[in-house]
Amino acid sequence: MRIRPKILTRFLMRRFFSGVGLVLLVVCGIIMAVTFVERLPSNPTALAALSESWTRLLEYVPLFLPLAVFMGTLLASYNMTKSSEKIIVASAGLSPYQMARPFLVGAALIGVIATTLINPYAVRLSAQNITSDHLVLIDGEIWLREASDNRYITMNAKGMHKSGAILLFEDATIYIQDQTFKLTQRVESDTITLSESGLNATNATIWDKNGIPSHQEWHTNTLLTPRTVLDRYLQPDQISFWNLPEFIYKMRTIGVPVRGHLVQFWTLLFLPLTMVAMATLGVAFSQTRQRRNYSFGIKFGIGIITCFAVYFLINMFNALGATGVVPPLLAIIAPPLIIIAAAGVFIASFDTI
Repeated sequence: MRIRPKILTRFLMRRFFSGVGLVLLVVCGIIMAVTFVERLPSNPTALAALSESWTRLLEYVPLFLPLAVFMGTLLASYNMTKSSEKIIVASAGLSPYQMARPFLVGAALIGVIATTLINPYAVRLSAQNITSDHLVLIDGEIWLREASDNRYITMNAKGMHKSGAILLFEDATIYIQDQTFKLTQRVESDTITLSESGLNATNATIWDKNGIPSHQEWHTNTLLTPRTVLDRYLQPDQISFWNLPEFIYKMRTIGVPVRGHLVQFWTLLFLPLTMVAMATLGVAFSQTRQRRNYSFGIKFGIGIITCFAVYFLINMFNALGATGVVPPLLAIIAPPLIIIAAAGVFIASFDTI
């Protein structure tokens, strides 16, 4: 009796998702535990520390997801080999390439979910408590500048965090210049807030154009708003996949470099391709005709080393794309295509033995 292909496809996809799910459960559990213990002293309650650990975990997902797909593919293939299920599937007429197709489809689905759902959700959670760690800094400090028809405002701050709809800048200094760039006012304060109404400081030291200081409350209207600051200075990974195209278009119109944001957009867009590449690599490493004395540990170790080498290759291409040495699109799609080609050749050669 011939087994229907749909039944085999569902069976292989269940095996794949169980393997990847087990790896993700272990990795996520370790990261959550470590992050929770690390964040517990700096949070008032254990629930707040757990919430922050969850947010951090979602930020780490793009880092370990390719590795989890690779390890899950190896684990699923090993379990099928050990239980002789691979022999049964092969006797149904499926070649190694055909057996790999459900794994590749499952990997692509994981990439699609990570790009379209997990990334926007993680960005939305992290946006509730944005700090200076989420901004593109210059020499480790925050610099903001606004130019208008009659003056220039430049602000330097050591740190920043978000409180509701307000941004609070710590240890901040503001320089106000006229049209001829002559300094007309300098303001220093431990905390300067930026809201829709402008810049405010409750206890500021103010120097006028003659260098005479005074201590008082300070306020000035400004074109800067919390939204414009975040849109302009957020790091690429702090912007949702769905908002990146519009953001890149806006930044290009005002002449702001967007190579890093382009790399982030192409990375998320082609994340399913990267997942397929790692699954293909896992299938290639799991090819064997041995059922007993299967040296899974050795292959698993070699595979992990290779996976880290591949991860280094991907990051190297990303860096080349971000610096403009390689076009961002080419920097993102080249490594997965190279991996798929190399692993596909190995699978095909194994199939013809």
